[in-house]
Amino acid sequence: QVQLVESGGGLVQAGGSLRLSCAASGDIFSINAMGWYRQAPGKQRALVATITSGGTTNYADSVKGRFTISRDNAKNTVYLQMNSLKSEDTAVYYCNAEIVTRYTGLWWGQGTQVTVSS
Repeated sequence: QVQLVESGGGLVQAGGSLRLSCAASGDIFSINAMGWYRQAPGKQRALVATITSGGTTNYADSVKGRFTISRDNAKNTVYLQMNSLKSEDTAVYYCNAEIVTRYTGLWWGQGTQVTVSS
């Protein structure tokens, strides 16, 4: 059984910062890419950022220069540092990870709400 648990969401004023964490646990052999996605009300879930096991990162244009994704492989944890937050960043944020157990699959966290007030 594999589980992804997110934390760090909340309410913040525009211009502020938040740091999201997502920890993977369970019968894990290794983790390949990890990422963050978000879903705003009435919109589809969209990519925010991804990071490979080697540390190569990719960002949505809307967050480049403001958000930073990182990971701690020893802790099976991925982070999202969000700075200069805008009201349009308000969404439920989900982490995902490609995890190798007895097979390889894609797991999702339960989501954490981020609300940016203007």
